[in-house]
Amino acid sequence: MRRMVRALLLIVLATLATPSHAARVDDQFRAWLSGDLWPEASARGISRETFEAAFAGVKPNLDLPDLVMPGEKATTPKKQHQAEFGSPGNYFAEKTLGAVTSGGRTRASRYADTLAAIEKRYGVPGEVVLAIWGRESGFGSAKIPHDAFQVLGTKAFMATRKDMFRKEVLAALEMVDKGLVGRKAMKSSWAGALGQPQFLPTSFLQHAVDFDGDGQRDIWNSVPDSLASIANYLVNHGWVKGRDWGFEVAVPDSVTCALEGPDQGRRIADWAAMGIQRVSGRPFPASEASAEGYLLMPAGRSGPAFIVTPNFYVLKDYNESDLYALFIGHGADRIAHGDRSFAGTWGKVGGLYRSDIAAMQRGLEKLGYDVGGADGLPGFRTRRSIGDWQARNGQAPTCFPDKAIVGQFE
Repeated sequence: MRRMVRALLLIVLATLATPSHAARVDDQFRAWLSGDLWPEASARGISRETFEAAFAGVKPNLDLPDLVMPGEKATTPKKQHQAEFGSPGNYFAEKTLGAVTSGGRTRASRYADTLAAIEKRYGVPGEVVLAIWGRESGFGSAKIPHDAFQVLGTKAFMATRKDMFRKEVLAALEMVDKGLVGRKAMKSSWAGALGQPQFLPTSFLQHAVDFDGDGQRDIWNSVPDSLASIANYLVNHGWVKGRDWGFEVAVPDSVTCALEGPDQGRRIADWAAMGIQRVSGRPFPASEASAEGYLLMPAGRSGPAFIVTPNFYVLKDYNESDLYALFIGHGADRIAHGDRSFAGTWGKVGGLYRSDIAAMQRGLEKLGYDVGGADGLPGFRTRRSIGDWQARNGQAPTCFPDKAIVGQFE
């Protein structure tokens, strides 16, 4: 009995003497800040005072998604964060879409002069800017609770894309060091995005503008600065003045869904000659007919289809998601022309884990398909690869992953 008590006492003492997992990560984080991040920040001209103020009392937030613990290897997570993992139709819930479009119409009247001036200068329609503003921050009303340096520092230290976030945390330090924003104002989303347009720090430095003339690029408190910064971002990413973002269409069975993608563009008149028609029954605008367009089928044959323009992919640059860009384009149309739903319906698809899709992608890669990387994201390269594989195996192309398809690659 005495030996047992002594053994238990030794275990308790060893436990008390061993730092907790969180404490070890905290220590590693502080060592990384001083030995790795600070030398680069210093070389870029960031003052020690700014650096110390940015990270005073900051500990890594281990509740953030897409983290890799020190010493561990990255794996494809089971937990789902991207909309593509469920039915794409879930992304267009009327509660969310309606709030953006009704709020956008109200603000279109309130800020009519500002939006007109922005469209005149940048060539971006006001309804597009409003749709992004509404989606990103609820027109500036959303609570943005996180400390930006905690989020960006954590992700630069241990995220799956830590190289990207290293650039962002250095840009955030530059913002504060140059006096562009105060340290206390550096609040962000869980992804490190700032202000009403939800810009990452590099985007702020490159695209934020002073539109109200007060000498500050204030995307936190100034509506004109926020809206103009959104428009400037789009222009700098290639927005084509005078072109639409896209049109919902009906795609006949004779046209394979494997033709989807921005690298398979053709004149919109040529798409029409193949039998693709607008669901409205109206012809494509004459100004668009001779220009290039691209087939978009975000749920394959199990959802609405679209012919989109280069401006769609500019919207996608704002948030790397087909569904996001489609939400903004559709929301802008509703702000401008009134509420209307897609003519096509979203099928009962989805329900797959990211790891399921990644396994299928690896199987397709072994067969020589370019799926855009086995990242578990069913982007256009994956969707059209599925369609081509189905056709080659005597199946009707659906161009969207399901359990039956994934099962054939296990």
